[in-house]
Amino acid sequence: MTKPTEAFAGMHTPRLRLRPLTLEDGPALHRVLGDEIAMAAYEHGFSPDETTDWITRQLARYERDGFGLWAMVDAGTGEVIGDCGLTIQAVGEAQVVEVGYHLLRERWGHGYATEAASACLDWGFTHLNVPEIYARVRDTNIASMNVAIRLGMTVRARFTIRYRDIDMPHLAFAITREDWHSRHPSP
Repeated sequence: MTKPTEAFAGMHTPRLRLRPLTLEDGPALHRVLGDEIAMAAYEHGFSPDETTDWITRQLARYERDGFGLWAMVDAGTGEVIGDCGLTIQAVGEAQVVEVGYHLLRERWGHGYATEAASACLDWGFTHLNVPEIYARVRDTNIASMNVAIRLGMTVRARFTIRYRDIDMPHLAFAITREDWHSRHPSP
């Protein structure tokens, strides 16, 4: 995997803008990360300090990897409604590029996660030399499984993440570069 040659400046979809997070996004992003229900896959909502730490980790990823989770912004209102992007994560013993997201609960069920994640897959397969991109989904998170399926991903592995002294079974969904491009042919 190679670091992209150009820094991520942002991208647009029909309804969203994805841009690098800043520490000033803390209060808006905390509306998502602090929500116990939205963060059920983590078994807890984040404290304001944990949200700040989350953003700080993304800033470090931008420097180290050239990508990370980005602010998901409603293009019509300018409101930060979550985050979405690519990170390097473990699936078993392998290090893979994963697409992930977190979204305000009142925006669930309207296709925002799929729209943002699809744009991130486009960016990843355009800018990163990776054969496939994964989505790590907790085995109780049916909504995120459905997003992965809508993206054309299939289950590749089962694995467990230990987080806050809890064993959390996960599924590793993935799509190859070839399968992504066959679903999204260039004009």
